[in-house]
Amino acid sequence: MVLNLKQIFDITGENLSFSYDMDLSEYPLYGAYPFITPVHLEGEVKNRAGVVELHYTAQFTLSLACDRCLTDFTRDYTLPFSEILVSNGDTNDDEYIAAEDGMLDMDALAVSDILLTLPSKQLCRDDCKGLCPMCGMNLNNGVCQCKKKEIDPRLQALGDLLQ
Repeated sequence: MVLNLKQIFDITGENLSFSYDMDLSEYPLYGAYPFITPVHLEGEVKNRAGVVELHYTAQFTLSLACDRCLTDFTRDYTLPFSEILVSNGDTNDDEYIAAEDGMLDMDALAVSDILLTLPSKQLCRDDCKGLCPMCGMNLNNGVCQCKKKEIDPRLQALGDLLQ
């Protein structure tokens, strides 16, 4: 969705509210297509004393595989975002978002903000124990029966000398 903000930039005290759903079901992320619900964007653009601010929230659900134990899980996200908008694109400052000719591509901005906010490692829970490196058992479900005294393969030659 493209927001027309020309009037917002021209009139102090003006504001614009928006609420819509963005479909990212075909967007590849983490080697899959995890967006199982549309991303609901809701927010407001305000001109306060000549400073144009954008405040919005993105709500969505991801279906993921845990990076430690490979268990499938879903997680709901509600992410708040705030941006300061400028009407010309000649600024090199990353603190401001340029709305060229008073137009803002809200979809592109939201996708960028969401991707920068999501963690690089997805875990099914904060205390996930992962998989046993020997037998592959999910350590969240119990303790495996593997021989625990494992010799580092890089030091195996030294271990052979001691025998």
